[in-house]
Amino acid sequence: MVVTIFGVKSIFFERDSPLKVTKERAAENRAALVQAAARLFRERGIDGVGVAEISKKAGLTHGALYAQFPSKEALAAEAFAAALKPGFDRMTADRDGRPPTLTDYLDDYLSFDHRDNLAMGCPMSASASEVARQDKVVCERFTEGFEQLVALMERALGVSPANAENRQRALAMMAAMIGGVAASRAVAKADPKLSNEILRAVRRIVGEVGGEQADGAQVRAARATRKRARGLRAAVRAS
Repeated sequence: MVVTIFGVKSIFFERDSPLKVTKERAAENRAALVQAAARLFRERGIDGVGVAEISKKAGLTHGALYAQFPSKEALAAEAFAAALKPGFDRMTADRDGRPPTLTDYLDDYLSFDHRDNLAMGCPMSASASEVARQDKVVCERFTEGFEQLVALMERALGVSPANAENRQRALAMMAAMIGGVAASRAVAKADPKLSNEILRAVRRIVGEVGGEQADGAQVRAARATRKRARGLRAAVRAS
């Protein structure tokens, strides 16, 4: 048998070789899988979504997922960490040229918008009840995110009548915030009024424990001033 080979070029050393494209595509595939998993895990729970569905959501095959991750648990851990970052970045971003305050943190996390946006919200409040049943690597990502937010809270604390150390206050506040959002979501379909009541109650008590009183009043006054200014500008443009 005669085999004729013609027009063959090396694929290993050219700048735009298929080998390099394959590596770039692999990175894109990984990012797509992490993004899809992060959304689906928050929407339906880690145990409520299979690898086939995640792959489909990412526009990839089942085999492509296992080419990137040795297990569903490994994907869940990376997706959990990736889901935490946008919320943390948003919470720590400057507000109208000033650094964020405790009031900003609490208003963001304990908002109706956060409660109602399960797929894009904090993965801790979305998955807290099931993380304990996952592998250690998933628990480690939860722990890292929790400690990160506790440290953020602790740095922002004000004077409070609570007879506790700052770390204790921050730990209790963060646990109450995660649990408050989760409980508010749990009752929202059956009793929307109770859902709102839970968020408002947690928001008030956590603010008091955090020593928000003076700082919160200043921030809210500034927000009210900006809102009135926007209303005046709109009225002027309409006239």
